Amino acid sequence: MPARSSPKRERQYEHIRGGAEKRGTSERRAEEIAARTVNKERACSGESKSASKTSTEDPESAPQRGGRRSHSGPGGPTKDQLYQKAKKKNVEGRSSMTKGQLGKALGR
Repeated sequence: MPARSSPKRERQYEHIRGGAEKRGTSERRAEEIAARTVNKERACSGESKSASKTSTEDPESAPQRGGRRSHSGPGGPTKDQLYQKAKKKNVEGRSSMTKGQLGKALGR
């Protein structure tokens, strides 16, 4: 965290870092996630000296977006990612399904 960050951002950083560690993320990775998230929030609210275009033009903050952009690339999640989710949900016939069929079976 930058030395001149507000108490609110410090609390936010600690909250995000603690949550990531509770989910089993390594300490180093949890710190990185928390720092990136807080820095993005600082950029959105004009608290930082510089900011990327997406930070300033995003209509919503990261917590409000709730992962809406994750895996939204050209094809969304990969077939392997869909297969792993289907495996966790015990979808029958998943081994012979196509990517589209896996997506439908998972309700996408």
